[in-house]
Amino acid sequence: MNNTVYAFLMTLVAGLSTGIGSLIALFAKNKNTKFLSFALGFSAGIMIYISTIEIFPKAKLSLCEFMGDKNGLIVVSVSFFIGILLIALIDKLIPQKTLNFNNSPDEEGRKKIMRMGLFTAAAISMHNLPEGLATFLTALKEPTIATPVVAAIAIHNIPEGIAVSAPIYYATKSRKKAFVYSFLSGLTEPLGAVIGYLLLMPFLNDAIFGIAFSAVAGIMVYISIDTLLPTAEEYGEHSLSVKGAVLGMAVKAASLILFAG
Repeated sequence: MNNTVYAFLMTLVAGLSTGIGSLIALFAKNKNTKFLSFALGFSAGIMIYISTIEIFPKAKLSLCEFMGDKNGLIVVSVSFFIGILLIALIDKLIPQKTLNFNNSPDEEGRKKIMRMGLFTAAAISMHNLPEGLATFLTALKEPTIATPVVAAIAIHNIPEGIAVSAPIYYATKSRKKAFVYSFLSGLTEPLGAVIGYLLLMPFLNDAIFGIAFSAVAGIMVYISIDTLLPTAEEYGEHSLSVKGAVLGMAVKAASLILFAG
């Protein structure tokens, strides 16, 4: 399969996982939040390990070969923090808000909750754009590590699907509307891949890949620390998220050893 097509498919899979979260919110009567907490921590561990052990060193190697050791190290470091600043800026400008849905809203609160659901959908859509770009570039440059990255982002997107569909369902009592809004918010992930493809593909070389890859590493580390681990603690216990993160790192390390050479 062509690498570009494969990268698009991987990004599409990651984005559509918001639909899984939507279905969980709409149809599951009993949600295993402890398992979700562990899974989110596991995803964070994988993403942090991949970003720091695989993606960043490969970006550094690419840039150092292209620019020399000192200049390459400067550019890869700056690009890493630019990735963090980019996703942090999106977080600041379009913050994600949450609501407690344990109690049914009264009639007066439904319009407010509907607005909250639409706002959450818009916020998640904006957050998914750089995630889509990160997934696309990872799958394009390093197909062998695309699968764990996609799995980690997909699990990360499940509670986002819940966050979108739950308020809209509570406000409208329509499962169809709730699912559609959640599904559409996930489609911005492959949209990020399309934007990245159109903007970057004509200029791609080792230097551009190195810069983009180091920025992707920064984005993934930030998502893990700012979103995955805090969300994991909200759904369960602190120790569960930490254990999940450590296990995620260990599983990824083991896979590198098994498939080395």
